[in-house]
Amino acid sequence: MRADLIIVGAGMVGSSLALALQETGLEILLVDGGPLSVSPFAAAAPFEPRVSALSIASQRVLERLGAWAGILARRSSPYAQMRVWDGSGTGQIHFSASSVHADTLGHIIENRVVQDALLERLHDSSIGLLAGARVEQLRRSGDDWLLTLADGRQLRSPLLIAADGANSAVRRLAGCATREWDYLHHAIVTSVRCEQPHQATAWQRFTDDGPLAMLPLVGPAGEHWCSIVWSTVPDEAERLMALDDAAFCRELGKAFEHRLGQVLHADRRLCIPLRQRHAKRYVEDGLVLVGDAAHSIHPLAGQGVNLGFLDVAVLAEVLQHALARGERLADVRVLSRYERRRMPHNLAMMAAMEGFERLFQADPLPLRWLRNAGLNWVDELPDAKALFVRQALGLSGDLPALARA
Repeated sequence: MRADLIIVGAGMVGSSLALALQETGLEILLVDGGPLSVSPFAAAAPFEPRVSALSIASQRVLERLGAWAGILARRSSPYAQMRVWDGSGTGQIHFSASSVHADTLGHIIENRVVQDALLERLHDSSIGLLAGARVEQLRRSGDDWLLTLADGRQLRSPLLIAADGANSAVRRLAGCATREWDYLHHAIVTSVRCEQPHQATAWQRFTDDGPLAMLPLVGPAGEHWCSIVWSTVPDEAERLMALDDAAFCRELGKAFEHRLGQVLHADRRLCIPLRQRHAKRYVEDGLVLVGDAAHSIHPLAGQGVNLGFLDVAVLAEVLQHALARGERLADVRVLSRYERRRMPHNLAMMAAMEGFERLFQADPLPLRWLRNAGLNWVDELPDAKALFVRQALGLSGDLPALARA
């Protein structure tokens, strides 16, 4: 089977890239090891434990791909404020959408909801979908990449996009080098019901062991739900995962300083080891890495998927411009235009998250004083906070067409 373009990985990033290129006239094949079926949605169903904090820039991308309506038809949780504080001191900072004349800072949305909305659009498109297809071998064959699947089938294309996540098989099989290190932290993720309303606010407390985020969810009437991402050292994560639900809720309430009252209920928990990776190159002749296949970062500010959507928007723009000029899409000189635009931005975001994580893990008293004084100082600078909010939301900077207002 041959296509002009093969995308491996039909997660949020791979699916959105396929949709972004559907009007190009290219024969596109989207390959994934899963079933590629849309899950039936029930409003009364429990929340999925994995969520994303989608920025306004990501919302614009999804709107232009026709998927945002499908998300809103399921469920999404807008938030207008963010409160961050140091659990070991007095430092705190407050961000508000009103500081940039916006209605929201973003939306907390279950990954499955985003995925299903994208899959609906894919099933209505002319894009080729190949489900249950796991790539086992990869090699160059003339000007093409030759992919061999687990069932023996072979696929061929001059341009291959790896969108298959942090543990990308395509990246590994192609021999792409990465820089990576273990954070020595695990993240516990789940959904919890609290005694008091979340106030459409994303809350984040930095504890001695790592950050704890409580992200607002819109639950049934009269119930107050949050998604949590609790980053802590492996031994403590193992202890917390071993607790029964009631004991876990008590520990969580204590760690969160009972800012939302008692934690009344917790859904099933997942524990995810945290590791940072960054590919040394995003491109080579006929091959591109996007999303987590190119870079994976600490979930500290929920920026991972937003970086992926901006990767998609820039790569789609680069390929469309190259098509209009009659250039060979697989040429590394063409693909490098994507790398030059995205790598500096992604590295800057990764460095910022790494800096925050290290600063708040620092134990010496002078550093504790510095971070608390710094938080309080910045909190008194509305212009500086507004600049940070605009950058995080995708309201400024070098934005691709799909993400622009």
